[in-house]
Amino acid sequence: MKVKVIWILFAWLMNVCPVWADPALLDEKGCGGCHRFSPDTKQVVQGPDLFYAGDKFYKGWLKEFLESPAVLRKTGYITDPGFLSGKPETDRLHPSLTQEESARAAAYLMTLRLSGLETGKVDGEPLSKGTRARMKMLFERQYGCIACHEALNLAGQVRGGVSGPSLVDAGLRLRPDWIFHWLKTPKKFLSKGRMPLFELDEETVVLMTKYILSIRTRR
Repeated sequence: MKVKVIWILFAWLMNVCPVWADPALLDEKGCGGCHRFSPDTKQVVQGPDLFYAGDKFYKGWLKEFLESPAVLRKTGYITDPGFLSGKPETDRLHPSLTQEESARAAAYLMTLRLSGLETGKVDGEPLSKGTRARMKMLFERQYGCIACHEALNLAGQVRGGVSGPSLVDAGLRLRPDWIFHWLKTPKKFLSKGRMPLFELDEETVVLMTKYILSIRTRR
């Protein structure tokens, strides 16, 4: 019995200790040079804020991204000297981590959340074909989201602007509640961001969130 208890404690420690160590891992990797891990830190310009990563991302996507990074913001950030020419000077590809490092980092990042963020605003009911077509029109024409963000056309081909992060496979990357609140109150997350504040009623925000979640090349 004693041996069994020891093994249970050992397994528990193996699961939780990496999470405790992850802030040190992020320091070791220099993540704080590009990302904020607290809203009290001065806003940086090289990467997105991560103090609400647990609200924003799916853990599986984070782990996969950290192991095999992809460029999500092709023109970089507006403060980059080459931003206007479309040829940023900074290295846009995120450094890759090992499988063990990515698992530890993703586990820790999922613990970073905003207090009081309302959840459950978007149900799992998919859009009808007609509603999806209507939201696509709003997304591309009325609100002009396609001017800054890549999405998919009817043939499944990537099209759109690159000054904002790509929304291709957004449904695999972004959580519904985060998209909802970002569309409704983007300043809550990024006080000096370039995301327009649209006066959308709650029903439209829910439908637009579902449309963005439907933009994916993989299921």
